[in-house]
Amino acid sequence: MELQEFFSMAISNPLLAMAILLTLGVILVNGWTDAPNAIATCVSTRCMSERAAVLMAAVFNFLGVFVMTKVNATVAETITKMVDFGENKEEAIIALSAAMFAIVLWATLAWWFGIPTSESHALIAGLTGSAIALHGNLNGVNGGEWMKVIYGIGVSIFFGFVFGWLICKLVTLICQNMERRKTQGFFRGAQITGAASMAFMHGAQDGQKFMGVILLCTFLSQGQTPEAVVPPDWLMLLVSLIMGLGTAIGGKKIIKSVGMDMVKLEKYQGFSADIAAAASLLICSIFSLPVSTTHVKTTSIMGVGAVKRLSAINLGVVKDMALTWVLTFPGCGLIGFLMTKLFMWIF
Repeated sequence: MELQEFFSMAISNPLLAMAILLTLGVILVNGWTDAPNAIATCVSTRCMSERAAVLMAAVFNFLGVFVMTKVNATVAETITKMVDFGENKEEAIIALSAAMFAIVLWATLAWWFGIPTSESHALIAGLTGSAIALHGNLNGVNGGEWMKVIYGIGVSIFFGFVFGWLICKLVTLICQNMERRKTQGFFRGAQITGAASMAFMHGAQDGQKFMGVILLCTFLSQGQTPEAVVPPDWLMLLVSLIMGLGTAIGGKKIIKSVGMDMVKLEKYQGFSADIAAAASLLICSIFSLPVSTTHVKTTSIMGVGAVKRLSAINLGVVKDMALTWVLTFPGCGLIGFLMTKLFMWIF
């Protein structure tokens, strides 16, 4: 689909335009609540200024979206096939819009309290709640695609923590007899590389998910069922730019929660966490598992903190994060359900 054709469709269909604008709103919110995870450790250890890190994140988010979509676009396909909004085009677009509104509301509340929620899981929960509201039952939910999400949660948390512990332990053993002052320059550059890798993989995962939603909007507006998904280049650029803008607007609270409050990190620890999280996301992307970059990054930081001692992890912050993760599926799903009922009544 060409950009001009996309705009023509949106202008001629107000419901489609509403759905697209709300989806772009979700992407913006993802930028200030989720994307900052990629650069949190890099900023907290003072390897980069916040402004430089945001710019780097925007560039590598785009590269992640572009490269991974060219290599393997199945994460986007998973999102388009997760729910069935039925054959009524108007009702389908309204339900999708309600789901996007629910995600923005949920994510904004989490951001307000400085808790790094998962927009990936909020997206899945919101879409599911809307589909249930539309059908009145579970017939609109694709159980097979949902199981990929369940697998992804377990795999990402396991890999994040274990890889974080292993990489940090290995770095500690290699550098144990070195003078710490002399290693600072190396780990400064290494952590910038690690943060860039993390931003790249964030784009590869979350960028694909939201492109999948925008493509789903266009499919539903034409009464089509999505089959093969091939996102156009202009859509990759648009998603990346909106994410970068969101990070620049409101990423500071999440950077503080993830990079400073949970575990006090040194440069080598920040490097270990970034490489561990990026490797975990790469594995999940290769196997088409839609996972949360928030979960992966935070658990990798926990793994790094556990190398020194478990008490180095601020369990109060971890508890708040875990509670938000647990509540995301029922909470955002319920909001999606209620918003769909409300939107159907209004429109």
